[in-house]
Amino acid sequence: MSLFITFEGVEGCGKTTQMEMLKEHLEWKGCQIVATREPGGTELGEKIRSILLNIDSQPLAPWSELLLYSVCRAQLVNEVIKPALLDKKIVLCDRFADSTVVYQGYARGLNLEAITNLNKWVTNDVIPNVTFILDCAPEVGLKRALDRIEGRKEGNKEDRFERENIEFHKKVRDGYLRLAKESSNRVKVINGDREIAVIHKEICGIIEPQLETIGKR
Repeated sequence: MSLFITFEGVEGCGKTTQMEMLKEHLEWKGCQIVATREPGGTELGEKIRSILLNIDSQPLAPWSELLLYSVCRAQLVNEVIKPALLDKKIVLCDRFADSTVVYQGYARGLNLEAITNLNKWVTNDVIPNVTFILDCAPEVGLKRALDRIEGRKEGNKEDRFERENIEFHKKVRDGYLRLAKESSNRVKVINGDREIAVIHKEICGIIEPQLETIGKR
């Protein structure tokens, strides 16, 4: 029952919460789940994550940022995602290649064709079956994200992207919505301004038919 599901969205959209809730739901149904994240998910990826997401790290040129994400992704696909899918497990990932298209492409302004080609190489053509974009106004998401970061008493605050200006985050949201229109069969836009339980119910309603289809194969 291999299935690859990713969660995307602006900072503070609630994607991580929804992924955790879906994981619990699918495990309750008896599915074998592997949950991971980008950047990170491997020993190498977690080390690079601390560079990519911490505002106190050395400033990164846009292409350096892109290539570091690609290193993380290549390692994650090779070490975690592909083996799990071959083992007929369901993989849930908090961000994947779509994030690079949106953040480094639409928001940073790097060449989209180059990003698309790079993603194909490093993912070894592994593509999500379903991608959920938790959509909300950037101002709302940023407030949630910054409140969460400020509430952490210690440890890496992972706030580099949250400190970008609001225009950057508006470009991120617009990029996700554009991506959803271009890949409507795979990408599902979910209104993230509602109650957590309501959002979870909608996500489960989209995934349940996928499970039934796989089960009949």
